Amino acid sequence: MATSIECSNHSETVITKSVKEMSINGDDPPSTYLVRESKFGSIDTSAPTATIPVIDLSLFYSSSSSSSTSPAESNELDKLRSALTSWGCFQLTGHGMSKEFLEKVRGITKGFFANPEEEKKKSGRQAGSAEGYGTDRVVSDNQILDWCDRLSLRIFPEDQRKLNLWPNHPENFSETLEEYGKNIKSIATLLFTAMAKSLNLETDSFSEKFSGRSILQARLILYPPCPRPDQVFGLKAHSDRSGVTILLQDREVEGLQVRKDDEWFTVPIIPDALFVNLGDQMQIMSNGIFKSPMHRVVTNNYREKISVALFNEPEPEKEIGPVDGLIDEDRPRLYRNVKNYAVFNYECFQKGVVAIEEVRVYEDGA
Repeated sequence: MATSIECSNHSETVITKSVKEMSINGDDPPSTYLVRESKFGSIDTSAPTATIPVIDLSLFYSSSSSSSTSPAESNELDKLRSALTSWGCFQLTGHGMSKEFLEKVRGITKGFFANPEEEKKKSGRQAGSAEGYGTDRVVSDNQILDWCDRLSLRIFPEDQRKLNLWPNHPENFSETLEEYGKNIKSIATLLFTAMAKSLNLETDSFSEKFSGRSILQARLILYPPCPRPDQVFGLKAHSDRSGVTILLQDREVEGLQVRKDDEWFTVPIIPDALFVNLGDQMQIMSNGIFKSPMHRVVTNNYREKISVALFNEPEPEKEIGPVDGLIDEDRPRLYRNVKNYAVFNYECFQKGVVAIEEVRVYEDGA
């Protein structure tokens, strides 16, 4: 299951099984999965169900390229701004994808993780790479692992796809993921326009940062049953490095929780809705008006859960910072400009610091 070795004055643990294998075999989670404390509130996983705002995307379609708004759209824009300034997330309906197609996306996710381990390893992640199948297997010092198996694939830019990692089974995997990615990219563009309009900005104030060769990364995740749901998380508390993250939840099994006002809340399932949460880069671009919420996934000991998350980021060399129209005497610049936030975020994680706080501008100019 796990082997400890000594290396360069610190210990490393090598995980030899996937999380699914450990779950099927009834293995107790290795100590590298146990969370005993968190700087982001209680590790108690029993959280009240949240009343997450619901946004109807169809109300934004008719005037996505226009500065004028109908009364219905104006009301929805107010709801959107309220959701993103308070929660930093919302449930999205009216996105145009059918129930049948969403089930097809869930189906290829379940189908991949149902493959024999040797088949899944054909999409295996290489050392030092974020793409492919697998999770961290060599754990240093006090690093805590997430109780999940993942398949990460880049969808856009298209010429950056590592097609050797795209599974051959199930057979309709590639065509389904590509179609889903195109839909999500269009949805994200429309949301960026709506976010700008909700703040009375030029309609392309956010979307132009995600034009050209912006990144759309998919992460398909399996959370197997866990014998210690009181101390093991599917995903530990974190905020996303993206501009926006769009999540297709499991149709039946809850587990996602978000933090608001220093309290954790369970996100309810709306089967045909998408769950949208902002990432750090949108908090920076909105000069702190919109929030990048802390969130986590809790485990259970009775049923597996899947999810499909797509992360939209600007191309790495495109500099991001607060939009000029959101900086004035009443609200000074809160964040400095930054490039390649993904790498910066990872470097901060390795140092044990919070990336979004590292780019903050304080009153003394630091």
